[in-house]
This record gives sequence, C-alpha cells and structure tokens, in this order.
Amino acid sequence: MDQFKKQPRLPKFAIPKRYDIRLKPDLSACKFAGTVSIDLDIVAGTRFIVLNAADLSINPGSVCFSPRNSSKVFEASEVELVEEDEILVLDFAETLPLGLGVLAIGFEGVLNDRMKGFYRSTYEHNGEKKNMAVTQFEPADARRCFPCWDEPACKATFKITLDVPSELVALSNMPVVEEKVNGPLKTVSYQESPIMSTYLVAVVVGLFDYVEDHTSDGIKVQVYCQVGKTTQGKFALNVAVRTLELYKEYFAVPYALPKLDMIAIPDFAAGAMENYGLVTYRETALLYDEQHSAAANKQRVATVVAHELAHQWFGNLVTMEWWTHLWLNEGFATWVSYLATDYLFPEWKIWTQFLDESTDGLRLDGLAESHPIEVEINHAGEIDEIFDAISYRKGASVIRMLQSYLGAECFQRSLASYIKKHACSNAKTEDLWAALEEGSGEPVNKLMNTWTKQKGYPVVSVKVKDQKLEFEQSQFLSSGCHGDGQWIVPVTFCCGSYDKKKSFLLQTKSETHDVKEFFSDSNKSGIAHSWIKLNVDQTGFYRVKYDEELAARVRYAIENKYLTATDRFGILDDSFALCMARQLPLTSLLTLMGAYREELEYTVLSNLISITYKIGRIAADAKPELMDDIKQFFVNLFQYSAEKLGWDAKQGESHLDAMLRGEILTALAMLGHEETLTEAMRRFHAFLNDRNSPLLPPDIRKAAYVAVMQQVNSSDRAGFESLLRVYRETDLSQEKTRILGSDKSLPL
Repeated sequence: MDQFKKQPRLPKFAIPKRYDIRLKPDLSACKFAGTVSIDLDIVAGTRFIVLNAADLSINPGSVCFSPRNSSKVFEASEVELVEEDEILVLDFAETLPLGLGVLAIGFEGVLNDRMKGFYRSTYEHNGEKKNMAVTQFEPADARRCFPCWDEPACKATFKITLDVPSELVALSNMPVVEEKVNGPLKTVSYQESPIMSTYLVAVVVGLFDYVEDHTSDGIKVQVYCQVGKTTQGKFALNVAVRTLELYKEYFAVPYALPKLDMIAIPDFAAGAMENYGLVTYRETALLYDEQHSAAANKQRVATVVAHELAHQWFGNLVTMEWWTHLWLNEGFATWVSYLATDYLFPEWKIWTQFLDESTDGLRLDGLAESHPIEVEINHAGEIDEIFDAISYRKGASVIRMLQSYLGAECFQRSLASYIKKHACSNAKTEDLWAALEEGSGEPVNKLMNTWTKQKGYPVVSVKVKDQKLEFEQSQFLSSGCHGDGQWIVPVTFCCGSYDKKKSFLLQTKSETHDVKEFFSDSNKSGIAHSWIKLNVDQTGFYRVKYDEELAARVRYAIENKYLTATDRFGILDDSFALCMARQLPLTSLLTLMGAYREELEYTVLSNLISITYKIGRIAADAKPELMDDIKQFFVNLFQYSAEKLGWDAKQGESHLDAMLRGEILTALAMLGHEETLTEAMRRFHAFLNDRNSPLLPPDIRKAAYVAVMQQVNSSDRAGFESLLRVYRETDLSQEKTRILGSDKSLPL
C-alpha cells in the first residue's frame, strides 16, 4: 500500500462514472451516516482501488466490488484510511476484472464546525438556536462527506438521497423526484445530475423560506433564506433571472439544469460557492434590505451573484482539468461578473470600479514572493494557497486585457466555441488560448504565456525626445528592487485626444515610436504642450511611469477634466505605487493628488481616500510633527466633493453618489474634521432614538459609527456602549459588518 502514499494524484486504475449517495444527518448529535455505490470502469489490471476519504469512519465489512454481468462479489481484504494523504486504499485478495462494476462503501462522519466538508451552521428560530447541515466541497473536501475520486477531472453523475427530519427543507443540486414522510423523518430523492466534478456536489438541510421566479425559457430560480427574511432575497432573485438569460446568449449555450437555487448560510467561510444548481452564499453576499442595506451592499450582491452564475458555464459545464488551472475558473468568472453587472446596471459604471480588482492584483503581484497565475499543485493541501488575488484579480485583469486586444466580438465568438467544444468535459489554459487564437488569428498562446507562466508584471516607462516616444519595460517590484521579468505588453496610448489612439505590442526591453502624426503642422510647439496617456482606459495589467515633462502634462489634463475616470484612476494608482517603491518622491505624489480637488467620480475618489489613509499611517510613524498639516491637506482635498454631496440624498441622484457620500464622510470623520464629527453625532443620536430615522440612512451609517468611535476614550465609553447596543439588536449581517469596521482609524 505504501506505493499510493504521498502522491499528488490518484492512480488511474478505475474511473468513476456514477455515484449513488445516501446521507442521514443527525442535527442534534452533529453526526451523519451514509452509503455510497459508485459505478466504476476498471481500466487496468489491479487488486487495489484507491480513492479519497478524510475524517470518515469506514465500515470495513461494507466494502465490496460487484462486477457487472457477474454474480461474484469481491470483498475487500484490507481497508486503510491514510489520513495524512486523505486517501482510502482498498486491497482485494485477487485482481479485479476489467470493465464495469459497482463499488459499495458504508461510512459515518461528524458534522464539523470548520465550515468545510459536511458541516453544521447555526441559526435562530423563534428565539431558539438550531443547527443546519451544509456542504462546502471546493477545493477538495467532498472526501469529508463521502469516499470519492475528489479531483476535478474525475467527472461523474450523482444520484442523491437524504434522510432528514420531516419538518426541514432539504436541498441538493437537482430537483426533488420523490419525498416520503415516515413519522419524524422523511426520505428525499433527487433527480440524477448531469456529469460534474465532486467539488460541485451540494446538500443543505435546515429551516428556510424562499422566493421564486422563472427565466423566460422556464428555468425555476429560488432564493432561500432564514424564515422571515424573504423580502431580502428579492433583489438577488431578479439579478439571477436576468443574468441566466444574459449568459445563455453570451455563451451561446443554455443553462444545463432544470432549476437554480441560491441560499444564504449564516456561517460561511467564503463569499459564495458555485455548486451546480445550488449556489451557497454568505448572507451579506445574497441578501439586500431596501431599508437598512447600503448602495455598496446592493452592488456586492449583484456582482457576487453574477460571478457564481458565470461558473455554471465556466467551471461547472467546462471544468478545469486540475487545480493548476484554478485561475481559469476564478479569473474568468470575476471578469464576466462585471460584464453582466454592467449590462444589468449600466448607470453603476462598473467597469471603472473593476479597477479596484486590478489594483488588488497589482498590489499582490508586485511582491517578490508572488506566484505565477498558473501554479503547479502537487498536493491537496496546497490548493487553498492559490485562492488569492493572483488567481481572481490578476486572472480577471489579464482576461480583460486580452479581450480589449482581440476585440469584444471576436473574444465572445471564440469563447462560445471553446465552451461548446469542452462542454461536460475538462480543459486546460492552453485549450482556451487555442480557441482564441483560432478565432482571432493572433498569437494568443505566445502573448499570454508571458502573463500566466511567470509572476509579476512590468512598469512601462515613457519619455519624449525629438517628437518621439521612448518606451522601456522593466519588472515592477514594490520593494523598489530590480526584477528580470519580460513580457509581451499590449501598449495603448493617446496624445491630446482620445480620437488619436495608437497601439502596439512591446515585445522587447525598449522601443521608440514616432508621434509626429498626432500633431498638426499648426501646433509648432508639438508634443511638449499636449498630454499623453499610456494604457488607455487601464485595460493593461502594468504600471506606467512618465518622465517629469509628461507627468506635468498629465496633471494638467486631470485638472482640466480632459481624461476619463478610468485614466484618472490609473494615473493616481500608478503614481502611488511608484512612490511606495521609491521610484517617485512623496512630494510628486502629493502634488498630483492636489489635481483631484474637484474630483466627483466614485471610483477615483474612493482610491484617493484609500491612498490618503496609507500616507497618513506612514506619516504618523515617520513625521508625527507634520500630522496636523497633512490632515488639513487631506481635509481640503475632500471638502469640495463633500459639500457637493451633502449629508442628505438628493432626488434622482445616482447609485454611485450614494456610495461616494458614505466614503467621503467616513474619510472626513477619520481625519477628525470637526464639522463632520458634530453632524455625525447629531444624526447618530437621532438614530438611537428611532432606528428608522431618515437622518441616518444606511449609506452614511458607517461615517456616523466611525465618528462615534473617534470620540470614545477610556473615560468616555458612552458612544461605544450605544454602538454595541445597536450591534446586538440588529439581525442584519451587513449592519453588524458596518459596526465592526467602525473602529478603523488613522493612528493620529
């Protein structure tokens, strides 16, 4: 048996085709019992069967293999659960016959409290605390619920049966076929699933209400939540129905299952999980309360729902072959969730906010300890390490960069071809590149390998000389150290106008481009008096460093509102990163920040606020004697937009203004702005007297809570006690999150 230990993958003696799983959870004792019958194809002569299992008690006497078309039953002579490798090794006394057969195993397990595998979550009903049973199998925890081939390439169909308390709701991937009540218990049988990976199997047992709707082609969509919260599920339900219809068109393939359930789980480790047909969510990512949720909560629900439903095609229908290609699942779903949200809510200008995703990816990938998008995974224990901003955010950003380079129509057409070709199967990164290369005629594989197979990204430096632009790439490291990476960079730039745009692939360390054609003969002063913007609309995953002359021109363009919000964001973010890496002086960054005094775009100001906090922390540590001056500089930076927005929502104002108001007022509260603190406290006290007071709507509550905590000290805890009371009285997860985040402040 030792030959099977410490191996990255299971041996290929047997291929699972179908699972028949029966589970009986005991919610009081927090245990479960189960049986599984697995249709196998024995493809190589062996007396061993090796599959995954962990944290289970296997009943050795139950283990047997029955070949098809034979009355002989092979009983396991030895059953060993190797916990260290999470494998179950079954040794039979003689070689198993080739061909189809059924492997039967009985087992027991614990409904754990680790939020993975088959676990328990708690909720309150009529003042009584109760347990529910929930599964979370990604990346490799189906093995904690039933013995299986727990690898994404080992796809099979699943027939699930549950024995549960008769008063509870029991959900799985597929619709119910039959429900038999027998006193306190009922047996619920579900339709057999289409072919899928083990990590997408799902079961939830508990007490729930639901709201329901249908897509135009008859797919039933339901949102489940705790009893009494159904109105909070209506927004997500609407988003889900419309998103399913959009993806059917975009991917040119219909949704593969007859129903889609989405359910809010009180105790949930991730934001959400894309189980086929039964998507599980943290409550804050699915539920939206019209009265007490902020605009930012509404946006998060929309993007998370769109992300998880994208997986129903990209991940569930077409699945990565191995966890090395995780980024293909997560990066793509992140990117396409913005595409869907922009389609549903164009007024949110969500692509500008996508830059927050890019910034997170750039921040992590600027570390010397970063990793490539594609990481070789040699053990299940390593998988969790790559669920990070590289897989999700850098992955999404390089897909957006590629889509921008190839063109939206070509990209969509090639993607639909890829999904059709690999439906119900598995694919690698190279399979996607091949489809896009075939559809576009561009060297996609060569281009993208420089972005997925090496860590890091470049900073493209540009300077002007004799009406020529000199470009140079070098690896950007936030430490300021030198890196030796080199990329094929899709560079875009415009000069003086967005009508004058040029693009090229920077394939070497440096390149020179003549830009005389961008300027009319009448413009005698030429390039010196026109702004130049690289990485137009920030579609490229790289930083830009301008020489002093070009930086001054860009600053002029920002002050005069010549640039788009995405480009204003990018210039600011790149300058901050270069400053932190000691490639630009702080004075240069502060001068640039001054150009944003009249900024009113949510995403740009949000990033400006974030940068302000970071500079404040550094300054407080390095030059505490300058803090009063620095605070005043920042207050002056935000006062124009704060005065424009005011404290109260205006008739017909945008969703983005509602989000911005909260962030600006929170920033001023953190900076200790007296007028903001006074007004915030006035409104907070009105809210304490009446939780439905119009003086403190959800979008500005965080600002008020921060103001309260700014004035709490060891001798005056009244504000803290009041805030704690609000926390204990609310049952809305989003409100609790706002309160928990209110003690974050600059160390001033």
